[in-house]
Amino acid sequence: MLRSPILAAARNRRLERLVTHAPVSRSVVRRFVGGADTAAAVEVARALVADGLTVSLDHLGEDTSDRARAADAVTAYVDVLQALDDAGLTARLAPLTARAEVSVKLSAVGQALGDDGEKIALDNARTICARAREVGATVTLDMEDHTTTDSTLTVLGELRRDFPDTGAVLQAYLKRTEGDCRDLAHPGSRVRLCKGAYDEPASVAFDRSLDVDRSYVRCANVLLDGGGYPMFATHDPRLIEIVDDRARVKGHGDVEFQLLYGIRPDEQRRLAAAGNTVRVYVPYGSQWYGYLMRRLAERPANLAFFARALVSKG
Repeated sequence: MLRSPILAAARNRRLERLVTHAPVSRSVVRRFVGGADTAAAVEVARALVADGLTVSLDHLGEDTSDRARAADAVTAYVDVLQALDDAGLTARLAPLTARAEVSVKLSAVGQALGDDGEKIALDNARTICARAREVGATVTLDMEDHTTTDSTLTVLGELRRDFPDTGAVLQAYLKRTEGDCRDLAHPGSRVRLCKGAYDEPASVAFDRSLDVDRSYVRCANVLLDGGGYPMFATHDPRLIEIVDDRARVKGHGDVEFQLLYGIRPDEQRRLAAAGNTVRVYVPYGSQWYGYLMRRLAERPANLAFFARALVSKG
């Protein structure tokens, strides 16, 4: 019941100004966001890697409205890739996975810029992928709301011509996703499966949690059978247990779990200690409000933590 109001709040500019300028928001931001700049993000990445985890850094910013902002986003990614390399954090663990990678929203690099948006985003993503290749890192294209799915998959296909290790993201709450999994589940293909965090109409998305979970398991089975490199992004203990069990039964040796920075850190370390590759998705940068609100919508229990921080004196 809270999901839709929270997602509506993510689009409320007045509330955004109130929250982002409240000094007490800082404790919330520190929990879920890996700092405001490249240096802070790399230090968070360094600490996570020291704990036996791997990292995906996401420079926050989406729905870019002009070419200059899109170019700034590209520069931010090139800079953070260089900083990760300088810190010795980009070593490959296997042909399809690196200790540190970056996640890119195409809307941040120009996808929404009119009729030429897709081409602009593709060119900008190519620049990021080229730098990632030079330092040994990988790139994954984040998925956004359903209106961008076809465009994002088109850009993915073009990038994979030159950068075949570019990762895809698919969202289990979309009714089309099982089919997309079948298209992308093949040797050499990196695919992150998540539940999804946008407010989608019932015509395209499952609206009951049980149906989303069932879709997630069906999609996981497809990916595990496909011979690629599946990456399972979920904090749901039951889904983690199911995926872990299915992977063992199917003899799949290349399974990666992904969890968000600041959420269930003990579980992250537990999974890593059990021998799994565990990647922590670390957003960073000043444009954190929309990201934070989607995290609250995914798991409204986090709202209590957020509310306590906003009303606390310390």
